[in-house]
Amino acid sequence: MKREIIKTGDGSATIFLPDWNEHYHSKHGAMQEALHVFIQTGYKHHLTRHSPESISILEIGFGTGLNALLTFFEAENTRVKVDYTGVEAYPVSAEELAALDYAEAVAEQSASEIFQELHETGWEKRSEISPFFSLKKEKKFFSEISANEEFDLIYFDAFGPRVQPDLWSEEVFRNMYRALKENGVLVTYSAKGDVRRAMQAVGFAVERLQGPPGKREMLRATKIERC
Repeated sequence: MKREIIKTGDGSATIFLPDWNEHYHSKHGAMQEALHVFIQTGYKHHLTRHSPESISILEIGFGTGLNALLTFFEAENTRVKVDYTGVEAYPVSAEELAALDYAEAVAEQSASEIFQELHETGWEKRSEISPFFSLKKEKKFFSEISANEEFDLIYFDAFGPRVQPDLWSEEVFRNMYRALKENGVLVTYSAKGDVRRAMQAVGFAVERLQGPPGKREMLRATKIERC
């Protein structure tokens, strides 16, 4: 499938799939979307609620590694130990990663080195990137995830339901529900009614929240305790 590197509305880059008319990140701003949906509404929300010393995160769609890069610096700044797991069936090529240039967009002194290390670490093993961040990349399909109450937070960043509706099904969200610990949270950029209803059908309590620039709403789903 043809893939192109394009600039988004905030100046940061993303990958565009013209055959699907689909972007890896929001065309209105890749960086703004990642910061709003996954960092502000996911990571910082969890820290505010629980004040943890450590947090386990599962990313559905590791893709370009942007969410992992931003989370790395949040972990360093908040001094919270993050164990990060990224699942990706089709890894991004080295040439595409070089063209994305997220290090400049993040504007952290060590961003280039960290971004490179995130992508150079081996698959199927956990690597210590720093005392506050470890990464395990798993090359598999989302339907193959079999984790049971392992994660505090899920970044659900799959391709949109318009082009891959099977990734937003009750079956997939049932796997996500099982993978989360009690009171764990899943955040995603999508706010489609079908997605919200699939989440609710498997037991999630779902909130509609303000979306990132260019998008009216997003969803945050919490695994509530069952009586």
